[in-house]
Amino acid sequence: MVCRTIKDYAVDAKRTFAVVLEPEEEGGFTVRVPVFPEIVTYGKDEREALAMAEDAIRLVIADCAARGEPIPSSEPPRIREITVTLAA
Repeated sequence: MVCRTIKDYAVDAKRTFAVVLEPEEEGGFTVRVPVFPEIVTYGKDEREALAMAEDAIRLVIADCAARGEPIPSSEPPRIREITVTLAA
C-alpha cells in the first residue's frame, strides 16, 4: 500500500476509493472501505449508503491530515468467488 500525505492530495483534487456494499436482510446497505478499515457505515438505499461512505472518507482523510499522518492510496480490491462443498 502506498501512503500519501495531504499535500499530495492538494495537487489531486479528486481521489477514488473502492467501497463494498453489503445488502442487509432488513433493507439498506452496510458500506465498508477496504483502504480505511475503520470505516463502516450504513444507508437505507444505495444512494444514501454511498453518500455516507463519502462523508466518512472525507472525515478520515481530514483526521489523518490533522495528525500529520500519511493517507493510504486506494488500490482496487480483488474480489474472487470460492465454491465450498458442504457435507450432507
